[in-house]
Amino acid sequence: MTDSRLEHDFLGERAIPNEAYYGIQTLRALENFDITGIPLRTEPLFVQALAYVKKAAALANRELGVLDPNIAEHIALACDKVASGQYDDQFLTDMIQGGAGTSVNMNANEVIANVALELMGHAKGDYQYCHPNNHVNCSQSTNDAYPTAFRIALSNKLVGYAQTLGELADAFAAKGVEFRNVLKMGRTQLQDAVPMSMGDEFKAFATNLREELLRIEDSRRLISEINMGATAIGTRVNAPAGYAELVTEHLRTITALDLSLAGDLIEATYDTGAYVQLSGVLKRTAVKLSKICNDLRLLSSGPRTGINEINLPPLQPGSSIMPGKVNPVVPEVVNQTAFYVIGADLTVTMAAEAGQLQLNVMEPVISFALFTSISYMTRACRTLREKCVVGITANVQHAENLVRNSIGIVTQLNPVLGYEASAEIAKEALLTGKSVHTIAVTERQLLPQAKWDEIFTFENLIRPHFIQ
Repeated sequence: MTDSRLEHDFLGERAIPNEAYYGIQTLRALENFDITGIPLRTEPLFVQALAYVKKAAALANRELGVLDPNIAEHIALACDKVASGQYDDQFLTDMIQGGAGTSVNMNANEVIANVALELMGHAKGDYQYCHPNNHVNCSQSTNDAYPTAFRIALSNKLVGYAQTLGELADAFAAKGVEFRNVLKMGRTQLQDAVPMSMGDEFKAFATNLREELLRIEDSRRLISEINMGATAIGTRVNAPAGYAELVTEHLRTITALDLSLAGDLIEATYDTGAYVQLSGVLKRTAVKLSKICNDLRLLSSGPRTGINEINLPPLQPGSSIMPGKVNPVVPEVVNQTAFYVIGADLTVTMAAEAGQLQLNVMEPVISFALFTSISYMTRACRTLREKCVVGITANVQHAENLVRNSIGIVTQLNPVLGYEASAEIAKEALLTGKSVHTIAVTERQLLPQAKWDEIFTFENLIRPHFIQ
């Protein structure tokens, strides 16, 4: 018994391992595209979405009388098996490839056809009974099947990302409550500004990230418009009347997503604006997250020669030569993840711009950039929450001492003494090292101790109200 089967395309014949559910076009892709080393199977939501698209197409084609009901039924059954993850290991094409995603589409067509053949009692490769192109790809082109599956997968992937980002925001909010009565110095341009609550600082981190959840939902709405039924360039060639509308309805049912058919299928077949928008949202969140991590590193700097207002959980020794050194490794790794996502946004931008005429052939690199960015951001958010934020502690007394000894508190005296007198106090304090209290109350006697005590209560420093 031979361990391979012969398959052919218009370029010739090739031997395919008998155990393989993929076929000759997938084999050619494996030979041609060794770019990232990251196969399609690493994105199971994309594999699932391809199966959803093929099932919806089979059901629509059956109802419209262009596909034999028995073949359609077995294609649908095969799609269910593929969507469940049973055949993820058969999706081997590289995530970056030429051909506008044709290799991905054919990988799906071949696997589904061969699974259907086995369900029908036939051998793999016996395509007269269920053919990858004639039956599984019926009424389709790569140019509508690939982007439709891509958008479905993106939408589902964003759900998990949004949940993880929300959990990170919640962790910052919880620290906001925990630190609400911790007095600390606010800073602008790395210089002392005015006092604030550490709780408010962490609450602001949470607010900053929660804003992004709305942007993610906006992006999901944008990618819910699909071009299924457009076929090659949007003219609906080789698709029966009513197919585009019917297959979209089936997809809405199968995916439980609020998908809609694009009003202009020619425009929708080449347009990648929704991907640019989504990539921009990912970049925006990455920038915000990186800024927060910069702050965490600064606030924990030292411990004896830095700000040292907070302690990050110690996770590993920080040096091969300096004993006792512990580094802020989690904020650092999140920073680096953000840099990758920011760079991937440029990739998406250039790929979207490179589209020509009726198709953008660069969609595979767009998919790679967006899938990896979402994956990395999800992991970064989870890592930051689990290994850093939940374990942060405040150096309460040290933070308050920094406030009491700061020149920045002179700002609180503006309504009482005026800007110029307050500036003179600040100048002298800076030159002499004396405290603001010593200069204003003890030496210059510009205000009585009672007034000072009224202005500089713990509550008024954290949540100031106007005092003259």
